[in-house]
Amino acid sequence: MTSVFGADGKNMPCTVIEAGPCVVTQIRTVEKDGYAAVQLAYDEKKEKQTSAALKGHFEKAGTTPKKKLVEFPADYSRELHLGDVITVEDILRAEIPFVDVVGTSKGKGFQGVVHRYHFQGVGGKTHGQHNRLRHPGSMGASSWPSRVFPGMRMAGHMGNERVKVFNLKVVKVIPEHNLLVVKGSVPGAKGSYVLVEA
Repeated sequence: MTSVFGADGKNMPCTVIEAGPCVVTQIRTVEKDGYAAVQLAYDEKKEKQTSAALKGHFEKAGTTPKKKLVEFPADYSRELHLGDVITVEDILRAEIPFVDVVGTSKGKGFQGVVHRYHFQGVGGKTHGQHNRLRHPGSMGASSWPSRVFPGMRMAGHMGNERVKVFNLKVVKVIPEHNLLVVKGSVPGAKGSYVLVEA
């Protein structure tokens, strides 16, 4: 993340996203595939690390192998053609004020209830509380139902989930470097892939 001064002189927390260039590698239609979508490819990949099937797929679009392939559902058959390149200039041209960003959040491993759900712990250190300060406490089950109900908040795997952040303001577009500056934070670690939806 970084920060940018706005027109009003206030310092805004911002995230810089490298958005493109993305190549159209496939256009799906209702007649042929049963649904309408466009497939975009991003980030160069070595040819020796690409399977023969994918090599043929990229050759058909007239581009070099890419690392990331993503489908966006909508009917783009009239607007886009195979091999078209989509850059951050398209966002600039369309004057899109807000975008949604989808990414995979940072994985935090196995976490207890205090970290995962902000539980307060069991209580004071006295009155027989031995090494239970960060434990979940009672589960609420007794002789009936003699089991723990599904969905109870307990310790477990935290993070590494698909997260969507809505309505991030587009602060600046830098076309010469394919950079998009949005206000606020986006999910994921530095250098991870995100989807930008207008």
